[in-house]
Amino acid sequence: MKFSERLHEKLQPIWRKNHAHPFVRGIGDGTLDKEKFRFYMIQDYLYLIEYAKLFAIGAVKARDVKTMGKFAALLDGTLNEEMSLHREYGKKFGISAAEFEQASPSPTTLAYTHYMLHVGQSGTLAELVAAVLPCAWSYWEIGKELKDIPGAINHDFYGDWVKMYSSKEFGQLAQWCIDLLDELTVEASEAERNALEEIFLNTTRFEYLFWEMAYHQTMWPADEDDEK
Repeated sequence: MKFSERLHEKLQPIWRKNHAHPFVRGIGDGTLDKEKFRFYMIQDYLYLIEYAKLFAIGAVKARDVKTMGKFAALLDGTLNEEMSLHREYGKKFGISAAEFEQASPSPTTLAYTHYMLHVGQSGTLAELVAAVLPCAWSYWEIGKELKDIPGAINHDFYGDWVKMYSSKEFGQLAQWCIDLLDELTVEASEAERNALEEIFLNTTRFEYLFWEMAYHQTMWPADEDDEK
């Protein structure tokens, strides 16, 4: 069994919780409150800035030029394609470029990105890939699931999101990360695989917390008190 197959099979309970989250289902059936999605777009924009840095670190840690180039392509795709979706949504939801750039990360955004960057900077290339993979892989799987919901891909507000993450191009990027992790773990010991599994589990858990944060629009407690 490939290591990615082991991860996918073993972590199905939390994986399915992510897919069944009301924020995710609300995108699919078009019922998600637009203010929740607006909040999510800003936080995800901040998240992607930090996420993209991991691909730069991956290029540094890569063992060959081909892998370096792929990480560079992932960095470019995140900054100039995935984040362009957020900027386009910004126009629909009245989010200016300044609001994107000046926004503050939520506790969950901060914790999630700091954890990934810590793993990426201090760990091996395999550990970095294990940290970044749940986001790409789960978004691809979610996108494909939501695409099958009648009308989801053509929804006025959420259709573009579904199209992006169900696309062949995004899937190819996710699949490359999956294949790289499998390649890097062919000769890994059970102890090394267990450590990678824990990293993968942690960032999968963070994915759930991110949906929760977006759905409830959760910032710091003191900030929430000031808004009341």
